Amino acid sequence: MSVWIEVVAIAVITVAVVAAFVAGARTWRTAGVRDAVERVKQSVGRGLLLGLDLLIAADVIRTVTLEPTLQNVAALGLLVVVRTFLSWSLMVELHGRWPWQRGRGTPQD
Repeated sequence: MSVWIEVVAIAVITVAVVAAFVAGARTWRTAGVRDAVERVKQSVGRGLLLGLDLLIAADVIRTVTLEPTLQNVAALGLLVVVRTFLSWSLMVELHGRWPWQRGRGTPQD
């Protein structure tokens, strides 16, 4: 089961990157390079966030269903920490603020 979730995650990221560049090319023709780059960054970032969430889910399922030894749980914990840090970094890049700063007088996305 976890292998299929990983395949879906990779497909989501791949489709997001391809769709981002297609949308960026369209934006470039109509609005210019700066808007196109911003659109590509936003689209790729959202695809990466969804892909990272799916990869975390696959890791949790694999750890729980295979062999929940202390070593496997520790490896899962490390993977979750690294992927959470990556997700937070992407959120800062996409929104210009930390995820927990939503609703502090800044417009919602």
